[in-house]
Amino acid sequence: MSDQRVYRVIFINQGETWEIYARHVNQGGLLGFVEIEEPVFGERSKLIVDSSEEKLKTEFEGVRRFHVPVHSVVRIDEVERAGAARVSSTGDGEARVAPFPTTILKPPGAGS
Repeated sequence: MSDQRVYRVIFINQGETWEIYARHVNQGGLLGFVEIEEPVFGERSKLIVDSSEEKLKTEFEGVRRFHVPVHSVVRIDEVERAGAARVSSTGDGEARVAPFPTTILKPPGAGS
């Protein structure tokens, strides 16, 4: 295994499942977010072009670090080498906007 770690991060974004490979993943400084640094994509010299990987390359072109809400993360794996990044549908094409989770606090003394 090489000395350079690679992580596979799978998360939900606007009703789609995104699978990204990156060099660094950590909790980061923003509460409730996972920090993903240095996204890794496959070589561009392939004869077969995967449209979902091209979509992600375009989306993250010039991005060095990005943050994903922790409740959107499905899985994080340390892998031996980077694979093809991909986007797949979660099955619910109507779900494009998700509410940010909030905690509803009741004032002291308020009844149930």
